[in-house]
Amino acid sequence: MKVLKTGIDEIDENIIGEAIDVLARGGVILYPTDTVYGLGANIFDNKAVKKVFEIKQRSPLKPLSILVSDVNAIDLVAKVSIAQKEVINSHLPGPYTFILDKRKIVPRAVTSGSKYVGVRVPDNQIACGLAGIFPITTTSANLSDEEVLSNPADILDQLEMDVDLVIDVGDLESNHASKIIDLTRRNPKIIRK
Repeated sequence: MKVLKTGIDEIDENIIGEAIDVLARGGVILYPTDTVYGLGANIFDNKAVKKVFEIKQRSPLKPLSILVSDVNAIDLVAKVSIAQKEVINSHLPGPYTFILDKRKIVPRAVTSGSKYVGVRVPDNQIACGLAGIFPITTTSANLSDEEVLSNPADILDQLEMDVDLVIDVGDLESNHASKIIDLTRRNPKIIRK
């Protein structure tokens, strides 16, 4: 496991590039977002996605969300209506995950067979930079149903399993995961505050 230290607002292209290389080779990374640290894998690598489930001890029946590089990239993984786009554009980038109808390109392993997908564009340049070539998984870096921690060392202790790469920006101010809003209904519904 390799640990790369940087600042939350420092965009080091070498760190981003090294992390993307790890993701492209099927690795799993621990990375900062605008809310909590996340576990990332290339969504198109089923073995890497499976490893995220194993690290979190998460049921494969509970889908993972996807992080894309910017709002325009959402169209690659989800079907977005004009009305949905207005809601999304008014909230992203930011601490929100939107549930949308998924496109066929999104692997079944990520969504646990659901026809929907959760999509994020965090207000964090490091996280968005990691998804510059392909979308990545985004799920809080903690054991399922356990406390969400804000420091990489504490997170790794809790997980008791190594990831391939850690982007360490120190303690995050937040330990609350993103708000989840379901946009697949006539009226948007908050799933998680």
